[in-house]
Amino acid sequence: MPTSDHHKDYSAVLTGPPCHGLTHTFFRTRILKKASQLNAAMATLSLPVVHPQVSLWRQGPQRLHGSPSCQSRHAGRVQSSYRGLEALYDDGYGTVKGLDYYYQALGHLVEHDSGPPCWLCPVDAGSTVEDAPLMLYLPGVDGMGMGLCMHHQALGRIFELRCLHIPFHDRTPFEELVTMVEDVVRAEHSSSPNKPIYLLGNSFGGCLALAVAGRNPRIDLILVLVNPATPFERSDIKKLLSAFTPLSNNAYIAITALLNYNIDNEFNMALSRMQSGKHPLEALGRLTSNMSTILKHTNILDKLPEDTLQWKMKLIKRAAQYANCRIQSVTAEVLLLASCADNLLPSKSEAYRLQNKIPKSKIFFFEKHGHSLLLEHGVHVSSIIKCAGLYRHSRRYHRVFDYIPPSATELNEVDKASSDLTFRTCPAMFSTLEDGTVVRGLAGVPEEGPVLLVGNHMLLGIELISLAAEFMRHKKAVVRGIAHPLLFPKKTKTWSEGHDFFDFLNLWGGVPMTYKYVYELLAAGEFVLLYPGGYREAIHCKGEEHRIFWPDQTEFVRMAAQLNATIVPFGVVGEDDLLNLLCTFDNIRSMPFGREIMRAYSKHLKLRDAKHEVIFPGVFLKIPGRFYYRFGKPIPTRGRQDVLTDRRAATDLYTHIKSEVQGIISYLLDKREEDEYRKISRRLMFMASQGFNSEVPSFDP
Repeated sequence: MPTSDHHKDYSAVLTGPPCHGLTHTFFRTRILKKASQLNAAMATLSLPVVHPQVSLWRQGPQRLHGSPSCQSRHAGRVQSSYRGLEALYDDGYGTVKGLDYYYQALGHLVEHDSGPPCWLCPVDAGSTVEDAPLMLYLPGVDGMGMGLCMHHQALGRIFELRCLHIPFHDRTPFEELVTMVEDVVRAEHSSSPNKPIYLLGNSFGGCLALAVAGRNPRIDLILVLVNPATPFERSDIKKLLSAFTPLSNNAYIAITALLNYNIDNEFNMALSRMQSGKHPLEALGRLTSNMSTILKHTNILDKLPEDTLQWKMKLIKRAAQYANCRIQSVTAEVLLLASCADNLLPSKSEAYRLQNKIPKSKIFFFEKHGHSLLLEHGVHVSSIIKCAGLYRHSRRYHRVFDYIPPSATELNEVDKASSDLTFRTCPAMFSTLEDGTVVRGLAGVPEEGPVLLVGNHMLLGIELISLAAEFMRHKKAVVRGIAHPLLFPKKTKTWSEGHDFFDFLNLWGGVPMTYKYVYELLAAGEFVLLYPGGYREAIHCKGEEHRIFWPDQTEFVRMAAQLNATIVPFGVVGEDDLLNLLCTFDNIRSMPFGREIMRAYSKHLKLRDAKHEVIFPGVFLKIPGRFYYRFGKPIPTRGRQDVLTDRRAATDLYTHIKSEVQGIISYLLDKREEDEYRKISRRLMFMASQGFNSEVPSFDP
């Protein structure tokens, strides 16, 4: 890259944008002073290419323009975009950015950086969704603001992202840093009082975020705290650094960096890369490269002032004291990201302590990650924020209008988590064209919403993940499931890494069963998944496989007609090829206290219909067969005013849909007998010869 290009790119670092909604000349003059000091240094600098996005920072936010509503509409046609963001968008987590990128960028900043703290916007954050809330990144004790580099694109797509930059030469006291962040928060709140403000605090930055939140309890803040440094006085790192007093600054920081580095996580990542098909030497090469990167870039330390370490330790000690004194005043929603393998701070126990002191707090544990959580692979902060239900544009979270669709990385993570089930069941999906022809795939399902998918549950809804993932992969359509409110617990306060079923529901935009949500989703042009049989089908007993239990209620038919939705009946079979159920309801009722147990179980699930008490029947796995799905011929409701005004017409349509689902189930049960690949042994032979990513054939529809 020519030298002039470097000058142009790095000039974006110089001015860091004026804070959104901020007119205080104090910040503007400090930022301009920063620019003038760095311009002189950059004017004669020729830099090597660090990364295709060598320009680390940009002037200000770039927005995607579109409708502020959940969907963008044009002439009655609904596009599958959410505030201008498409499903399976690129969140940047697939881009290889590691410690080498981080340390090279850090080296350039250390060598040519001076002046007071300022706010910067990362260039690789990309375009921001419409009406995005503000997120302020508050860095660790290094202060450079580069600790979020692996998350710039993911967070920058859904937030207006600003990073606090504190040069190594700067000696601003902690109280002044609090005031600096607080001024931005108050100015943003003044200009947009109904929008939340996010503070993402990493280690030392976590103390800074807590201090600001404690001083501003009436402002709508959402804190994401990554291994906050509040337990510094109780940490082993303080004792360790005291023991190494005779050593130089370089030795101090090198020791800290090595403790910060989590070799277990890197080793696991290398194994994962080999399992995904990478050559072993390539995967191990990345492991050894990252291990050597830390020591390779210790020459950065030679450029630091002599008192850097002493100042940083003094600063973090003061930050921990200040934050701990104000924790009781924090009223904000808080998401704690805690590393259980943190060698620097007791992050796991500290997360529990903070949760006990902060009323509206949740914890997400990372079992195999170290202190530098944001610089380790496999950590997706944007996904966690979405799954925790903390991403919103106004004072109250709305499951329909605040929803952000899954990214390509999130689909891959769900695929990994469900890979065992997919391997065992090898789902085969069919659909029905308008002329009645049944074809393999989803070609018969409408391309645009609103669409109401109505079908049958298998046990515990085990068909859901494959169905939703297939729609996402082949139609880029998010299937918004209607589920029992029990699956959306309000008091869930702790998670651990790995996608569980509740993560999947939130990630795919599931909503509790209320007609208000169904109406809002269809009005927004969504693909909505409805199981009229509800819990009664999802928790059935032996002998009830592939039966449907629909109530005599036609509300969903009327609602679909009111909103001109297309109804697609579907059926799914195959649970009997995977599981053997142990008990019938009669078996359980005849047991001692059987009726009482069923009644208590139903009460625990908060089931509305006392006439159909249920209980989990118990299962054991069998040699797996296959899941089969078929989506019936679409039933348009546009122009069906008779369904809205005539109860009989609504009942007839409801009965027709129910009959279609029953017919599809019977069709699949018959046709699967013709599938020579129904047994897993035949599928394994096919995949061994054709490749494990090849589509396994099925019966001729």
